[in-house]
Amino acid sequence: MIQRGTIRALDLTLSMIGGLVLSPIFLAVLLVGFAETGSPLFRQVRVGRHQRPFTLVKFRTMRLDTPSVATHLADTSAVTRLGGFLRRTKLDELPQLWNVIKGDMSLVGPRPCLPEQRALIEARAAQGVFIHRPGITGLAQIHGIDMTEPERLAEWDARMLRSFSLPAYFRYIVRTVTGAGRGDRIHSRD
Repeated sequence: MIQRGTIRALDLTLSMIGGLVLSPIFLAVLLVGFAETGSPLFRQVRVGRHQRPFTLVKFRTMRLDTPSVATHLADTSAVTRLGGFLRRTKLDELPQLWNVIKGDMSLVGPRPCLPEQRALIEARAAQGVFIHRPGITGLAQIHGIDMTEPERLAEWDARMLRSFSLPAYFRYIVRTVTGAGRGDRIHSRD
């Protein structure tokens, strides 16, 4: 089992390096996002470690008038042109490096849910998932399991945390960067 201090040191180091290396992309997305919506960053309260709320930051992928709901409850027509690209490439997650640096999140861990997602919160609490920081990616994400399946997601989160290791930490990051998983999907209402 990997030590929490080691994870935190890796999170800080990799997030700062990633932020510096990816800063030109960050700036370009900010500029295009500002031109498209006037507000390129999206902030939303999520459930963090020990079920404490924190404000997650992402690049905006939906119109400004879109209700703040779980992704699978949003309407597909709400996604902007830039947002579709950001979601496909997972670049919408880039600002979360700031959440990692602040200590709200880890690079690897269970994806943070909304306070309204009671079934998922209860399932994760029963599995002991909230003793860990939420993450940008993890086992469930690289296998395409999203928040529409709360019990299954909580089980996969717990499985990941029980067998967490240094090689797994890097494997989840590499698999995410190379395109594994789909993230939370917007389900069509047709």
